[in-house]
Amino acid sequence: MKTVMALQSAHGRRFHLVAFLTLICCLASPLAAQQKAASSWDAFAGLATDFWAWRAHYQPFSGDDIPRIERPGGTRDWSAASIAKQRADLDRFEKQWKAIDPTGWSVSQQVDYRLIGSAIARVHWELDITRRWERDPTFYVEQTVTPLLEALTPPPPLGPSRSAELLARMQNIPSILAQGETNLRPLGPFARLAISGLEPIRAELEEVQREVGPMLQGENGGAGTRAQEFQKATEAAISALEDYRDWLRQRLASMPEQTAIGRANYQFFLTHVALLPFTPEQLLAISRQEWDRAVAFEQYEKQRDQSLPELKPAANLDEQLQNTTRDELAIRRFLEEKAILTVPPELQHYTVRALPGYLKVLSDFGELDYLTGPSRLNEDGVRWTAPPSPQLGYFALSATLDPRPLIVHEGVPGHYFQLCESWRHEDRIRRHFYDSSANEGIGFYAEEMMMQAGLFDDSPRTREIIYSFMRLRALRVEVDVKLALGLFTMEQAAEYLQQHVPMDKGTAGQEAAFFATGPGQAISYQIGKYQIMRFLADAKLEQGDKFSLRDFHDFVWKNGNVPIALQRWEYLGKDDDIRVLDQQR
Repeated sequence: MKTVMALQSAHGRRFHLVAFLTLICCLASPLAAQQKAASSWDAFAGLATDFWAWRAHYQPFSGDDIPRIERPGGTRDWSAASIAKQRADLDRFEKQWKAIDPTGWSVSQQVDYRLIGSAIARVHWELDITRRWERDPTFYVEQTVTPLLEALTPPPPLGPSRSAELLARMQNIPSILAQGETNLRPLGPFARLAISGLEPIRAELEEVQREVGPMLQGENGGAGTRAQEFQKATEAAISALEDYRDWLRQRLASMPEQTAIGRANYQFFLTHVALLPFTPEQLLAISRQEWDRAVAFEQYEKQRDQSLPELKPAANLDEQLQNTTRDELAIRRFLEEKAILTVPPELQHYTVRALPGYLKVLSDFGELDYLTGPSRLNEDGVRWTAPPSPQLGYFALSATLDPRPLIVHEGVPGHYFQLCESWRHEDRIRRHFYDSSANEGIGFYAEEMMMQAGLFDDSPRTREIIYSFMRLRALRVEVDVKLALGLFTMEQAAEYLQQHVPMDKGTAGQEAAFFATGPGQAISYQIGKYQIMRFLADAKLEQGDKFSLRDFHDFVWKNGNVPIALQRWEYLGKDDDIRVLDQQR
């Protein structure tokens, strides 16, 4: 009996010891998990910092204004060796990113993790899928002439540092073009675009040299020497660009004509880069529905307005500038009075200025605006504007009739406002990320949202402009998808836009060329807007009477660089879009 009791006693002690150790493990497990999550987050934060610094050095210049970033100064290199280094660096970043386990992170941290994954995928998209550096001669025009435009969009004066950077960019042109000739296996439609764009390049850069040269400043006041260096660099750049144009022309007959990237590659962009939980076919269905709605609503508006006079353009540029200043202030008041969006008191203003000759001649190489940057948030945004004229393009002409539609999209509460808010974000990872589907979606969403809120009640004819904009953005989706899938040529796309918006031939051609050389950008307006409206409906349904439109918009604008699927996940906890994206991978 004693033996049995001893065995039971020993067993009991062992049982309690096991139970005690199990309890300790259970208590220690959450702590260990928290420490592991914290450690992996620290590793991720370091990776993100390194990646953004690397990206600032290598990110290609673009004619689009949204992905403009603050870069380190100096020359750029698109040699085969540089491209190989980019690929090796990218492989290292991707391996580091995949090795990090985000288990146990908050949703906001997991959003940041996916942002870096998207940014890495975008570099793959550029280097390995669209391969503009190998297929598209306009790419090297963007890496040479567009940087000049970008450096000149901030208003004068041109201080010593800006002057030095402008000179460096002009001096860099011949070497980049030589690298392009080595890298390129060009496609005919893109080569013809480059040739056409460079036909007047001599006169254009000579105009830049005449106007900008005298404004340049040296480090010690040696402006004259800096101007002479700039003139010499300009002459070399012109010769290099003309030689590049002739080099393309000589090889044009033997170039392939097919530019489409194909459905699989386009789906990669949607899933991995833009984080859009859709297929190309779903995009076409959305765009068709929005096109039908825009056409119908525009016709209703025209019937309603048929007895009203047409809008009159501003008599001159001074009148248009005055109207813009007045209207920008009125829009800010409207946002606050209607509790639509908080306007921070430190937010500077979106302004319009007379277009100088040195920017006018570069207008085909990028957007004529200055949206400031993370280190320049105390400066006004600027849109450089030509005098009113019937010969102006589609968007510029609308601004002569009523500046507000463009102010709403480009300025307040659109791009200038949203980017300033996002660049102030306490989360540094989100300051640097860009994705046009969110940014352009917000700009386009703001147009109709402000119309429905009553901004244009005093000008019914202006509502017709908004509906025309809506038709264009719906058509852009169809054009983008069909160009990427090979269902449209550039010529067919331009003709389609010209007939169906309708719009002038020049603007239609520019739009089609931009979409063909940069697939995926044109869908951002309509699809981003669609996602925001779906997001709003979900938030209203879930929050009911507690829903605040101002609070909702404040969140969307602050996080406006972040894809809407990720914003929706963070704000509402809805991960259905995330699961779709994961299933498509």
